[in-house]
Parts: sequence; structure tokens; C-alpha cells
Amino acid sequence: MQQESFFLTMNKKNTLCTLLCFFVLSAGFAQKPNIVYILADDLGIGDVSSYNPNGKIYTENIDKLAQSGVRFTDAHTTSAVCTPTRYSIMTGRYNWRTTMKKGVLHGYDTPLIDPKRETVASYLKKQGYKTGMVGKWHLGMTWGNIEAGEKKVDFSKQVRNSPNSNGFDYSFIIPASLDMPPYAYVENGFCTAIPKDTCEGRKGIELFRAGISAPDFKPEDVIGRFTEKALSFINQNANKEKPFFLYFPLAAPHTPVLPIGDFVGKSKVSPYGDFVLMVDDVVKQVVATLKKNGIYDNTIIVFTSDNGFANSANLQAQLSKGHNPSIDYRGLKTDIYEGGHRVPFIVHWGKVIKTGKVSDQLLCSTDFFRTVAELNKTSLKDNVAEDSYSFLSELTGRKPTHAPRASVIHHSSNGYFAIRKGKWKLIMCSHSGGNGKPKEDSEEAKSLPPIQLYDLSADIAETRNVYAAHPEVVKELTNLLTRYVKDGRSTQGKIQTNDGPAYWSQLTWLGK
Repeated sequence: MQQESFFLTMNKKNTLCTLLCFFVLSAGFAQKPNIVYILADDLGIGDVSSYNPNGKIYTENIDKLAQSGVRFTDAHTTSAVCTPTRYSIMTGRYNWRTTMKKGVLHGYDTPLIDPKRETVASYLKKQGYKTGMVGKWHLGMTWGNIEAGEKKVDFSKQVRNSPNSNGFDYSFIIPASLDMPPYAYVENGFCTAIPKDTCEGRKGIELFRAGISAPDFKPEDVIGRFTEKALSFINQNANKEKPFFLYFPLAAPHTPVLPIGDFVGKSKVSPYGDFVLMVDDVVKQVVATLKKNGIYDNTIIVFTSDNGFANSANLQAQLSKGHNPSIDYRGLKTDIYEGGHRVPFIVHWGKVIKTGKVSDQLLCSTDFFRTVAELNKTSLKDNVAEDSYSFLSELTGRKPTHAPRASVIHHSSNGYFAIRKGKWKLIMCSHSGGNGKPKEDSEEAKSLPPIQLYDLSADIAETRNVYAAHPEVVKELTNLLTRYVKDGRSTQGKIQTNDGPAYWSQLTWLGK
């Protein structure tokens, strides 16, 4: 009897201890998942073999993430070009709410992100995360002496408004795309070597604009240097008191297309296909490093792209080998059509996602912000992540705590809008909105109706404009788009002030 009493007492103590440990660990940083966000550059949705089984490029390592993670089939970037998409990832906000109404930034351009604006990095830092960025920034910075002009920049001075000013504890970046000068690595706001040599430009798939370059910078080495720095960040921050967030935006397979070493000819498709396999190998190295540190299962890995395939990487070379980077979708990078902004989006989280899943939930590149906010069980202020919806329930399988995304606004490189809701997609122009056909100033575009409406459930290739048969749908979606533009947000909350009111007055459909 005394022995039985002893064991009951010990069991109660052990149970209490277990509960106390559980609550302590749950409240502590150690139990929060690490986050690695890998952003490919100009990777078409059809370049990932789990999305395109008939494609000719086999992305073995990306596919492995999908096989035991969630593969989203209806994921979109906010824009069909890169700078706007990167803005939306960082802020959870549509890019066209800023001064950027079309196009992209270049290497010397000033910051697009308002210094007062909360970013996903500054938010996670407040939640106890160690934050790091390695890769292509392309959101503008303030170079030393830039006010005197590009040729007068003092590269020895600290760069202001770098990623470190936007919530990152550590950063190792290139300023813009791999084909845009200045060509230099910037680590924590300082150039690792002073740019002083002028390099000649290249054409074709090795497109490379002439400009000033640092002695330690070779475009062929960039993907390797980025990977080295990213893996080092993981190694240094694994199994520490704080979890970490690594934002890892690659500069590939964007031009210049530069496969090296054993990857040359590996795809048996094209140099571009070889370059895609180098991106796939980066994923392999990240996974291996996480496993080596014993943190793979408690790390959320996001893999996606910033827009569709770019024609500058030679579309015909891919098609001639039976490989279509856009699969059955119309358009490419820059275009308002699906091929411009529908992207691969895969999330792996071994501790929570036990079996592979394919999700058709509508998703936008803005949505990462509110997802990590829900993950951290915090609410966001009205002026934060105004266009972000959480997709956490798609990862956990639990009942969503908020309404999922029901509509999304698309934007082309030339600044044209589209809105999608359910099966309907309304495009507010007669043309591609980008570099694809029909072009804005073409005779074909001038002869077409001023708007386009597609039923994507029956016409995923966007070949049949049915706007005339569904005036009620055109009216509903026009009104919804107008409200989202004017309100300064597409989520519930206090109405926000929009930038560029003069620009909004040029949108002829606004208010109709």
C-alpha cells in the first residue's frame, strides 16, 4: 500500500513536471519552427517536374519537398515581374499601392519600402527570430553619394536602407538582378570589395548589361556564393535559443543563364534547363544542412518563384525539346495572363505535415506575412500586411481561424490590372499587359474588346473572351477591384491611404 502510494505520488509529480516542461517549451523560442524561404528567379511553373510531369526537366529535390509537403496549384505572385513580387513578400501588400505602378527597379534605385513600414523580417525579429537574408534584394537602397549621380557613388560608404534597415540581422546580397550593375556583393550594408572595373555587356541567354564590377564578383560564381552564405547562416543559428528566419532569394535561373561544372549539359534540354537543375541542387544542399543539424522536421521550407518564365531565356529552345515552362497556361513573365504570375509554391514542415498534399486553395505572394503572424498567434495592426491572408490551415489541416483568400488582384509589367474570383478572371485591358502577344500598341489589341473575361474552370488557357455573355460578372468584379483599390486594402480593417492618387484617376474603369 505504501509502495502503491509512493508510485502514485511519483506519477503525479512526473505528470506535473511534464506539463510544466511542455508549457515552458511552448512559450519559449526553442519550439517555434525555423523558416527558410527560397525564392527562385524567373522559374516557370512548368519547370518544376511535380507540376509538369510531361516536362523534360526533372527537379528531383524540389519534388521531394512536395511529396511530403503541401503543393499549391493555384498560387500567384502580385505581379508578373520581380521587384513588385519581392515587395509583396516582404510587406504583405500589393506593390501598386506604392509609387511603383509598373516595371522594376534597377541597381542604383532608391528604396521602394517605406522605412516606417513593418516587414515580415522586422515582425519575426520582434517574435524572437534571428533574421537573415542571402540573395537578390532588388528593392532599392541608398548608395553613398548617390545624390551626385551613379558615376559619383562612393562604394566605400555604408549603404543605407539595406535589408539590415528592414528587419534583417544579417544580409549578404546583390543589389538587383544578376544582369544589372553595379556588380558587387553587399554584406551588412558594406561592399565586400569596391567596384572599380567596367565589364562589357553580353547578349542572348547570357544577357549582362555593361557596368562597374567589384574584383571579387563573377556572375558564374553567384549561385555558389549565395549557397555558401545561406548554409553558413543555418549552421551558425541551428539549435540556438532563438529560431531563425532565412530569406533566400536566388538570382537564378534569371539571365544571365550560366550553368557551370557538372551541370553543363545535365538536363539534356538546354543551358536554361541545366541552370534550373543548379537551383534544384541548392534545395538539396539546404535540406542536407538542416538534416545535419537535426532541425529539418522543425523547419518550414517554402519554395516558390517570383514570376513566370522569361522569354529572354529562349523559349523556343525549350519548346523544341518538348518542354513548356508555362505548361498549358497562356503567357510568360511580364504578362497579365496566367503564365506570367501563376507559380510553383511548395511548403514542407515535417513536424506538422505528415503526408504529401495537393491544395487548390487560392494563394498570393502577399500571404506569407499573415501566415507567420497566425503561426506566432499575434494580430497585426491595420497598417500592416493589408493584402495578406493566412494559409496556415492548409498546412496544419485544422479548421481555419479566418476566412481563406477568395479573390486576388494580378498586375502586369506595364501596369495593367486583372482580378480573379472563383472561376472568373477579369482583365482590364485588351492585350497582354506586357511583352507577350497581343502587345499594347498592336493593331490586334486595338481591334479587340477593351476588357477580357475568362472562365478558368473551362478555359485555363484563356483563349475565349466571354465578357459579352456575362455582364453581371464583369460588373461584380469591376466593383470589387475598385473597392480594393480605393480602400487601400483587400482584407478587413481600417481603410488605408493609397499612394499616387493622380495615377488612380487615369484608370478609366475605376469607380464604374
